[in-house]
Amino acid sequence: MSPKQQHHNKYQVELSFKEINLPPFEDILVVGSMSKQGRIGLSKTFDYLVPMSFDMIEIDEEDVSVVFINRKILKKMPLEKVMGILRDKIFPYVSKDEILKVDFQVTVHFESIEINKDVQ
Repeated sequence: MSPKQQHHNKYQVELSFKEINLPPFEDILVVGSMSKQGRIGLSKTFDYLVPMSFDMIEIDEEDVSVVFINRKILKKMPLEKVMGILRDKIFPYVSKDEILKVDFQVTVHFESIEINKDVQ
């Protein structure tokens, strides 16, 4: 092929984008006990990116060292109940060297609300 010959290449590109929020999760982060990103580094990152938004809960489990929970969740549900759900449903699937993002949506329901009308 001579240098004067030109190649006519065709390219096809599929492109999409969307806005992300930092940190790239909103609810709960479960950190494995041997994760490359340690709890101190992650805690400092949260303090810089979203100060006062997450509580760091240190865990004494074989595969889990720490859990970061959005304070909005803890405003709706007690920590003990959240941790009970995580221990039962999430912790059994956590590997020591990984970090899991947990989507944790809380909906509060009220059965029946009775309101007494004040007489003036």
